[in-house]
Amino acid sequence: MVLDLLTVAVLAFVGTRLFSGARQVVRPEVRAHVVGIVRGIRLRHVVLAPLVLALVIATYTGLDLVPPLRWGWWTAIGGQGNPAVGVTDSTTGSALEWIVPVVFLVMLLPALPLFAEREEHMFRLGAESWSTGRRIGRGLQFGLVHAVIGIPIAAALALSVGGWYFTAMYLRAWRRTNDAEAAVLESTRAHLTYNLEVLVLVVVALLFGL
Repeated sequence: MVLDLLTVAVLAFVGTRLFSGARQVVRPEVRAHVVGIVRGIRLRHVVLAPLVLALVIATYTGLDLVPPLRWGWWTAIGGQGNPAVGVTDSTTGSALEWIVPVVFLVMLLPALPLFAEREEHMFRLGAESWSTGRRIGRGLQFGLVHAVIGIPIAAALALSVGGWYFTAMYLRAWRRTNDAEAAVLESTRAHLTYNLEVLVLVVVALLFGL
């Protein structure tokens, strides 16, 4: 009963955050910015994203062999995967098993570029002046911060691979433009493309009950 209440509380909080993000996209200036981010996606982003995702999965598979790294507070209270997807043991077998994930994904998709951009500002902006050690450390921080939202520690650490890839894309754009905001946009597009591929896998898993 207590775990069910905690699960509901987490879903309510996550749902509120997703709704807030989706509502921002309704504003014309924000919508135009989101469209600009999406239109800037290029073949390099699409081609590199699955390779990075494969590396993340391989890293996670290895780390998951270490029992303590399998722990995540969301799974500990009955959740599955990422709370943003809304899949829990509590709803298994009921209509909510697919209604909640569908609603969450519908709210998440339009705001996904904004969420990616926010993370890029937090973890990549200024990377051109960092040492190699600091860039590695920030990539690890990027991964581990996802453990805060409940995913297993092994998965969070594996996401560091994605963080290092986004940093490389940021630095690539910085060297070409000498413009930090342009570099953030480049890493945001790389990040967004990667996230979209993950969402496709999530949708496939939900459809086929994987």
